[in-house]
Amino acid sequence: MHTPVRPGSRPPGAGPAVPDGARDVVVVGGGIVGLAVAWRATRAGLTVTVLDPSPGDGATHAAAGMLAPVTEADFGEDDALRLHLAAAGAWPGFAADLRAASGADVGLRTAGTLTLAYDADDLALLRRVLALHAEHGLASHELTVADARRREPYLGPRVAGAAWAPEDHAVDPRATHAALLGALGALGTGDGPGTVQGVGSRTAAHSVVVRASATRLALGPAGQVVGVHDDAGRLHAAGTVIVAAGWESGALLADVPGVVVPTRPVKGQTLRLDAGPDLALEHVVRGVVQGRPVYVVPRDPLPDGQGHGCAGHREVVVGATTEENPDDRRATAGGVFALLRDARALLPGIDEAALVDVTPRARPATPDNLPLVGPTAVPGLHLATGHGRNGILLAPLTADAVVAGLTGTALPPTVAAALAPTRTDRFAEPGVAPHGAPDLGNDPGFDAARAGALPTTTPR
Repeated sequence: MHTPVRPGSRPPGAGPAVPDGARDVVVVGGGIVGLAVAWRATRAGLTVTVLDPSPGDGATHAAAGMLAPVTEADFGEDDALRLHLAAAGAWPGFAADLRAASGADVGLRTAGTLTLAYDADDLALLRRVLALHAEHGLASHELTVADARRREPYLGPRVAGAAWAPEDHAVDPRATHAALLGALGALGTGDGPGTVQGVGSRTAAHSVVVRASATRLALGPAGQVVGVHDDAGRLHAAGTVIVAAGWESGALLADVPGVVVPTRPVKGQTLRLDAGPDLALEHVVRGVVQGRPVYVVPRDPLPDGQGHGCAGHREVVVGATTEENPDDRRATAGGVFALLRDARALLPGIDEAALVDVTPRARPATPDNLPLVGPTAVPGLHLATGHGRNGILLAPLTADAVVAGLTGTALPPTVAAALAPTRTDRFAEPGVAPHGAPDLGNDPGFDAARAGALPTTTPR
């Protein structure tokens, strides 16, 4: 639980003093990560402005919402695995808090994940992955095909093997984003196109969502960050700026000395289909079809038209392509074909499902597949970006970490250890340390193994 900060006072981890009328925090980016940070910061007593021309229309809009640290585990990525396990542990409390604050359902499904192998080669690969899971003590095990069919009767005739991960779940990202906007509204949010409600007064709404694009940071005489300029020429002054702008974060910070943010767009296309009676799935279904990964994530209809999918019907999300391409937001025939080809190989009922939506968006990737979370070497500048394909999973943990830094609250040792590889200075020149953050990697009193490090795994 974070220590409340009196609105208008400077939080312990914030940047240098700024003029009266400034907010405590400006968050650049209104996707699920940015809004989670804004909500947690507002609950901690800080005044917050969120800048985004179209909140939730980036990677959040396309995401399937799998909370899958086990089935996403990969060889040689132990840091990511430890981080994802910690993030999954944060989700139940986050979902409960958000529902209580917003009154909205976030579509959290805790029924587990079924992984299928299409042919013998795919089964050999699945068993290698299961060996990796066993090496790390993860909750997963092989199923017979008969057991898999008992769990999901709609499987196709050609399935060579299966595995079960009972603790890998899913959430509805669009519903979660809407709930975050609702929760911010309950705390006193202004939200309008191009408007700046409450920015000029410390006593105004604690949270403000401004539909505008950040164009550049405002720097003080000593090089500290004191706010953000938007595309209408307005200055949003703040004690701390948190950049959560997805893959565009790097471009926004390209001219800031001492900060290196190598985010790049990795395009992904997802499909949404009206499930109908031939595709009534109870679990997330992942698969490997001739070496190609695919997933099908079921969604329950949300009450009172709350969701963004098939009104009154269950839907499934099929994904996702991985394309090292610009964020052109172009749905391609090849991408749609590839996803449907592999999904129907495992679940033939997809043939009868109505295709409702094709959503291409770019994920914010980094060179080491880990996000950048926390303070930078520049006073007043924090990062919450680079989450790749795991932004939904990592949003609550990222928000907790950022707000803990702002309020001077210590994180549990295992959580701090999981977050240590996300340091914001790891791509910068040697010797550049985050402003106000301890260097855990060089601290002789910090024992990563005792704090929750995983054993080293050799890629196979």
